[in-house]
Parts: sequence; C-alpha cells; structure tokens
Amino acid sequence: MNDAGATTAPDGPWLIVGLGNPGPGYAANRHNVGFMVVDLLAERLGGAFKAHRSRAMALEGRLGPPGAGGPRVVLAKPMSFMNVSGGPTGALCAFYRVPPSRLVVVHDELDIGYGVLRLKRGGGDNGHNGLKSITSTLGKDYFRVRFGVGRPPGRMDVAAYVLRDFASVERKELDFHVDRAADAAEALVTEGLERAQSEYNG
Repeated sequence: MNDAGATTAPDGPWLIVGLGNPGPGYAANRHNVGFMVVDLLAERLGGAFKAHRSRAMALEGRLGPPGAGGPRVVLAKPMSFMNVSGGPTGALCAFYRVPPSRLVVVHDELDIGYGVLRLKRGGGDNGHNGLKSITSTLGKDYFRVRFGVGRPPGRMDVAAYVLRDFASVERKELDFHVDRAADAAEALVTEGLERAQSEYNG
C-alpha cells in the first residue's frame, strides 16, 4: 500500500474533512475538534469557507507558503450532523474526484489521552458515528488524524461527554493542541503518512 503523501496523485486535490456538528451550540464541544482544526487550516490558507452543494462548507487552496505551489487541498466541514457525515463527505469526494486514498478525516478520539495525536490509514470506527457513516459510504481506506479527548470521568455517558465543551483546564492548552493537529494534517499530505506519524504520533 502506497502511503506517500502528495505522490499518490499529484494532479488531484486532497480533501481534509473536519468532523463536528453544525450550529453555535456545538461549536466548543469535544466532538467538534475536527471543525476547530480545519478552521485553523482555513486561516493559514487565508480563505473563507463557502456553502457547497454537498451540504458542507468548503474552501479550496494550496498548502504551504504563498506562491510555493504546494499540494492542492479542499478543506470541508459537513453541515449534516455527525452521525450522517458520510453523505456530504461522499458528495465532496465525487464532486472533486477525490479517492479515499486522498481523503483525510480529522476527528475526536476517546481512547487516547487529551491532546495526543495518532495518524493512521484505514481501520475500524471504534464506535465513532462520524467515521461509521463515512466508512459505510466510502469504505475504510482513508486517512485519519485522531485527536485525543480522553474517556469520560466516572460513569458519565459517552455521548454526554463528547457533546460537552472542553473543561477549563483543557482549554488552557487547546489552541496548542489544535495547532499541532493542523500541522499534522499538513505533514500527512505534504510528507506522507510515515514521516507524519514519526513526528506527531503521541
């Protein structure tokens, strides 16, 4: 399996999808960290998201310094709810002719500690409804940037935990962790999976 980043298909764009739920009430939830990461990537590109017919907000650009001719990317935030993210993601892949081998999904991950990153390609959904929906639409052979949010304390329900805002102590370092996750997504596309894993996997 070839996991070399931009060499996979140099003429086609990559699609980086951040997972979350739409609406201001969800904006600071743990479940919305994928949105936070692609929002930061959009700032780096110097562009603004626009409504796309796929039921997503999308932005096209190139990674890297202006004029450097970096890889073409489409950043996207599905505007469906998390558990049906596969519909908009599949529509974006069809519209931009992006195969799963050039799809990167950024999402929250319960089974790793807060702020820890794990990059991988393929695998199961580990109970994550957004991944489950995307896998049912496109198969599992896509890249993931897994952003650790840790397990809920005590007997707190998992759904309640991910739909709560980050705790105050977590928010102190949230910007740092989101920045690092954005760096990891960029490295995955520009340098390939193995090099990105060696640098960013916690």
